[in-house]
Amino acid sequence: MIKGFKEFISQGNALELAVAVIIGAAFKPIVDNITKVILDILGQIIGSPNFDSLGQFKIDSAGDYIQPGTILTAAINFFLVALAVYFCIVMPMNKLKERTKKAEAEAPAEPTDVELLSEIRDLLAAKN
Repeated sequence: MIKGFKEFISQGNALELAVAVIIGAAFKPIVDNITKVILDILGQIIGSPNFDSLGQFKIDSAGDYIQPGTILTAAINFFLVALAVYFCIVMPMNKLKERTKKAEAEAPAEPTDVELLSEIRDLLAAKN
């Protein structure tokens, strides 16, 4: 069992996943702040985007309110986070990758190993 665990840990996938989790945790404050700015803007325009009390009800008079609107609030918050991440992070990174690929495609191609060896052979033959 320990041998299997060692093999699992030494695989690249487990290490890549661990690095991704650490980077994701470090990246969280950036996403949180982008989302906060968007929610603040929406709050200024349309009021507080909170639907928690929408459709609330009680089962008995002594109990707390059941608020199914919290699901809608969570869904809207998720959508806003997804929009913020896409437009502020993913889209600019995709544009950057696109420009980098375009620049690489326009750059002159490096000679292959065979071409280099042929040149060396020809230079040696000319020297002799």
